[in-house]
Amino acid sequence: MYAIIEAGGKQYKVSVGDSVQIEKIERAVGDKVSFKPLLVADGDKIKAGTPYVEGVSVNAEVVEHGKGDKIVVFKYKAKKNERKKQGHRQPFTTIKIVEIK
Repeated sequence: MYAIIEAGGKQYKVSVGDSVQIEKIERAVGDKVSFKPLLVADGDKIKAGTPYVEGVSVNAEVVEHGKGDKIVVFKYKAKKNERKKQGHRQPFTTIKIVEIK
């Protein structure tokens, strides 16, 4: 059984027991989080929602917060001696899927 959930404007395919890194959410470590699934598949039975599947929820637990790998943003204008170097680390939250019911 798996479900497609939406978090932070992105969609993730999850099953029970999976750990997923999603966009940062303001919850403490150990808190329970519930998501409405966009699609639920159980064997050969598939339920798709418009936009969410009614009567089904995906429950998860917050495992940790962190920052992703650094990316370097380098902007310049040719022949103008204009350069700008920036670094960015995207914050994330790791969740563990507890149940799909």
